[in-house]
Amino acid sequence: MADKANKYSDNVAGKYYVDNQCIDCDLCRETAPANFNRNSDGGYSFLSKQPGTAEEESQCKDAKEGCPVEAIGDDGE
Repeated sequence: MADKANKYSDNVAGKYYVDNQCIDCDLCRETAPANFNRNSDGGYSFLSKQPGTAEEESQCKDAKEGCPVEAIGDDGE
């Protein structure tokens, strides 16, 4: 389960975030490409844009549920 205290500073403020458990597997970037990006220096994904449509919300939820290391959090903010 993602830990809000360990989220990357690259994440935009809001409901979804990626924490330091990310293994850079690319699943979230493939599932929700409008919302997740890669920090190539650090080798991890981060949330670059909170979902703005129902489709993006669904994609972010799918990315969270599919994350193999549970590095994507949803704190409801």
